[in-house]
Amino acid sequence: MKPEFSYRLTASGVLMVRWGGREVRRVAGSRAKALAAELATATADEAQQLLARATGNFKRGNERQAAGR
Repeated sequence: MKPEFSYRLTASGVLMVRWGGREVRRVAGSRAKALAAELATATADEAQQLLARATGNFKRGNERQAAGR
């Protein structure tokens, strides 16, 4: 099974993003507040995309494969 992103919002407003059981990013301030609001209404798949973007490890250029490969 592929690891998934998860998150925790602290009382101080810091959003901690985890992947595969390890903390990979902390988001604070207005960015954390906006991300938390988006996550509150997102589906599970949308939440995974939002958290992937927040980590900075999103779209490295290899997500599309050429036809026939």
